[in-house]
Amino acid sequence: MYGPMIDQDEHDDDHARGPSDAPLVIVYADFTCPFCAVAHERLSDRHVRRVFRHLALKAKHPRAVPVARASEAAALQGAFWAFHDAVYADQSRIEDPHLWALVERLGLDLDRFEADRRSDAVADRVRRQTHEAVLAGAMTTPTFFREGRPDQALYNDVVRQREAAKRRPATERGPEERQNTYEQS
Repeated sequence: MYGPMIDQDEHDDDHARGPSDAPLVIVYADFTCPFCAVAHERLSDRHVRRVFRHLALKAKHPRAVPVARASEAAALQGAFWAFHDAVYADQSRIEDPHLWALVERLGLDLDRFEADRRSDAVADRVRRQTHEAVLAGAMTTPTFFREGRPDQALYNDVVRQREAAKRRPATERGPEERQNTYEQS
């Protein structure tokens, strides 16, 4: 059951991409979640206005909160979506040295990134969005809301596609698929 406590409209401080006149899809996600990486790819091909919100639970993955905070630090330098896309493209590289290298590749100020990542404001934003996700009824990552309503069908599509890929023999998959089943297109 989804909670009625949180509105599912786009807010001024949301990370959003896509045409403003397209259907709104809010994704509660975690950068360490392989299903979220698949959802990212699937939504990239759809005509939607996508909003990313954090559902970063340390109990699910010890790097969930640090990577969420890193994404917000990148956002403060105007690079949320570039950071988002790069992390989902290679979730095996989410330890600090890899994140620092990514920050440098994106041309961001590393000292500012580190200061922002460790700031109370960034920690509060990640914590607030995660709390709001739970109040909205998000129990898994990713959780989708389309036009203000929960949309389990989008999640089910992602799961079905991932499970189908896992059942295909490795010899029928390309090199990238063999390495990262969840990153299929």
